[in-house]
Amino acid sequence: MTSRSLTREEVRAIDRMAVEKLGMSSLVLMENAGRGAAEVIQHLHTSGSLLILCGLGNNGGDGFVIARHWELLEGARAIVAVVAPIGVDIESAMSADALANFNILRRTGHPIIQFATGTETEVVEQIEAADIIVDAFVGTGARGRLRAPMDLVVRRANSVSALRVAIDIPSGLDCDTGVAHDPTFRADHTITFVAPKVGFDKGDAAKYIGDLHVVGIGVPLQLYQ
Repeated sequence: MTSRSLTREEVRAIDRMAVEKLGMSSLVLMENAGRGAAEVIQHLHTSGSLLILCGLGNNGGDGFVIARHWELLEGARAIVAVVAPIGVDIESAMSADALANFNILRRTGHPIIQFATGTETEVVEQIEAADIIVDAFVGTGARGRLRAPMDLVVRRANSVSALRVAIDIPSGLDCDTGVAHDPTFRADHTITFVAPKVGFDKGDAAKYIGDLHVVGIGVPLQLYQ
């Protein structure tokens, strides 16, 4: 890990060099991220049910890994929900690494719920029943406002008393500028990978990040330098 905050492009460059120059597997990097995040969440929580809200990109893939390790750590299954627009084939739309971990989770028989526009009742029921809500919607590459139905789900998650944990960055917050779009996931804790992001110290970002936890993903220090 590095103490210096990183930009969106620097994060991408580190990931790219780890894979292309060092020959590291992107799946291994995702595994390290998800396992580390699961361990932090276990340390934070006291008891209760875990709801992991996953998008279709690599941030969602982190969420699938978290679910697998949560069962190993806690002996209980998290509730996993993939949030996608109605009519979207989630498997076709997922990033390759997210799909790999989605399939691993599914093959274990772990139930996975798909939330889509028009399923507000199910969204509300799962969110209101959860003691811990994990935001694994979008990562540092996201720009602009959240699309439906993620915006709906984030608003609901922000309205309940559950412990809220963001993975890498609260969804709706810009990694570089610190601009918090409406809505932005209001985390009690943010588990970010490799290093803090430059936007964390800008604008109103602190209101949405909560307590910050930095988790390494196994990339050698030389790449940061």
